[in-house]
Amino acid sequence: MKIVIAGGTGLIGAHLVKKLAHEGHHIYILTRNVQNKKTNMNTTYVNWLSKESKPEQQLTDIDIFINLAGETINRRWTKKHKERILHSRIEATRRCISLMKKLNRLPKVFLNASAIGLYGTSLTHTFTENHQLVGDDFLSSVVHKWEKEALKAELLGVRTVLLRFGVVLAKEGGALSKMLLPYQLLIGGTIGSGRQWISWIHIDDAVNMIYFAINNENINGALNITGPEPIQMSSFGKAISTTFQKPHWLPVPSFLLKILLGEMSTLVLSGQKVLPNKAMNQGYQFTYSNIGDALKNFTLD
Repeated sequence: MKIVIAGGTGLIGAHLVKKLAHEGHHIYILTRNVQNKKTNMNTTYVNWLSKESKPEQQLTDIDIFINLAGETINRRWTKKHKERILHSRIEATRRCISLMKKLNRLPKVFLNASAIGLYGTSLTHTFTENHQLVGDDFLSSVVHKWEKEALKAELLGVRTVLLRFGVVLAKEGGALSKMLLPYQLLIGGTIGSGRQWISWIHIDDAVNMIYFAINNENINGALNITGPEPIQMSSFGKAISTTFQKPHWLPVPSFLLKILLGEMSTLVLSGQKVLPNKAMNQGYQFTYSNIGDALKNFTLD
């Protein structure tokens, strides 16, 4: 298949490109600048943001279109950065749909990144793809607007999948490296109340679920990209301690994180228990269901 990816150099994108190329597909990575980008037999970089570029001329007979682009949320949420978080997601999605319209034929499926942040936070509720209400915080608002933009692809007759990512765990990059740092410094401990939920997923399963969605025509709309066993923060910290043989002893109070991180502290002080019901109902088999097995994988060379 010929597959277009926006955001193909980020954490998830890079792993996805590697898998797709290994499976024998040709990947077109949309980028701001093709200079110093190494094109090979399975990967082509395509400039799509300059005024002179006409990416549709390089993208013929495209089968799959994937959008993973967006400004990082792992920075202090100043007013300016919050605007970038929202604008980057809306604009990238609009550009993807606009580009699809210019192709010689429409792709079979459009997969657009999203997030479980849509559901809002809760200590007691369990969320699945059937949950209809939207949370009332900043991230919920961003994701709601983001998905609304992505669903415009359905008006073109393109199967559209909203990839609602949870906390993606990878050996390098992403959330895990930041969570590991206090333990590596021997000052690890429970963050906040410890009762907040982490709906995590191993990077391999995140990528495999995307590939599963590409190949399963019964999947459309929301798809929770999370593991089947969410865990509370206190248990997650103890699992890190056990796996990496580091002490778990120094609690991090909520008020301190709020001072240090501001509104962004909600990423670690609040959470939601989210289950990937749609993927499981369609027969997806997880490689890493248990947090201990997932963390142990990252200790291997």
